[in-house]
Amino acid sequence: MTLSKALKIAENEIKNLLNILNDSFQVFIPKLKEKTSYKFYEWDIYNNGDEFNIFIGVPKSSIKSFFFPQPETLFKFSIQKDTTALKEPEEENKRMLFGVRPCDARSIILNKLPYSEDSYYIKKTEQNIIIGLSCNERRNSCFCLWAGGSPMGTEGTDISLTLIDASFIVEAITERGGKIIETLGDKFPVASTSDIEKLNALRASYEKQRQSIPDPVKKIQDKNLLELYDKPLWNDVSLSCINCGICTFLCPTCYCFDIQDETSKGQGKRIRFWDSCMFPLFTQHATGHNPRGAKHQRVRNRFMHKLKYFPDRYNVFSCVGCGRCIKECPVNIDIREVLRDML
Repeated sequence: MTLSKALKIAENEIKNLLNILNDSFQVFIPKLKEKTSYKFYEWDIYNNGDEFNIFIGVPKSSIKSFFFPQPETLFKFSIQKDTTALKEPEEENKRMLFGVRPCDARSIILNKLPYSEDSYYIKKTEQNIIIGLSCNERRNSCFCLWAGGSPMGTEGTDISLTLIDASFIVEAITERGGKIIETLGDKFPVASTSDIEKLNALRASYEKQRQSIPDPVKKIQDKNLLELYDKPLWNDVSLSCINCGICTFLCPTCYCFDIQDETSKGQGKRIRFWDSCMFPLFTQHATGHNPRGAKHQRVRNRFMHKLKYFPDRYNVFSCVGCGRCIKECPVNIDIREVLRDML
């Protein structure tokens, strides 16, 4: 829902917009990177004058690292004789993530469901301002509509940008997004009634497509848990899986972690860092027992969590349809095919 007048910014003026925003915020954008002959987009700090490229699909990494830093200091401590002093981490300045695709922005909302009482995560949602960028084209690995989202979704965004007729329609989605747009009102023209009608028509067309898809969440909720648990497909899928963990590290809605204390000479800090349910040590007990010691058990747990346990609890998949796990899996495991087999 737009909360204030939308602006219309020509495509060739987007750099001017970024330069203005960069005066008030630490801005991050997807930047083109190259390693040998491999080119990809990755999140990086924007410097005035940097190119902002429109590309199909999502950056290689999601925005997860802005909300679950790798690693994240929970607190620092010092031990002096019989006393222990704790120190909270310093407050971070507000950041602006510019050009976030709807699937990545939606992951913020999904992750907040299990992390609603995690003060560290909640602070990160307050510190990061999300400028969304609707998708005019999609890769063959994208499936946000199937996952309950939309190429023009606004969930998780503060401001949404949609490219229509060589201009961006810039609309405020949240109150803080509206305040930012108010500061830009004298620098860019207001979108016309015709522009808004085109925007609404485009958004409605995608919503119609989404509504035409039979709800897979309802279907999976009706499935018997033990029946799914014992399906032979887990052995089939695990045969090719090499447990590299790339799917979990790139996934915007995978949030497994471990916690360690690092100490030196009476000083230390407690850190939280990424882990993966695909790794054998993740569930290994101090006794040596491992409830998911076999590869097919870990593969089953990953897909069951995203496609059964999570929707049973929250009525939505723990998946936004970004397609990273499909595109980057070295053995071509496709979560869409797994769901079809589960259904």
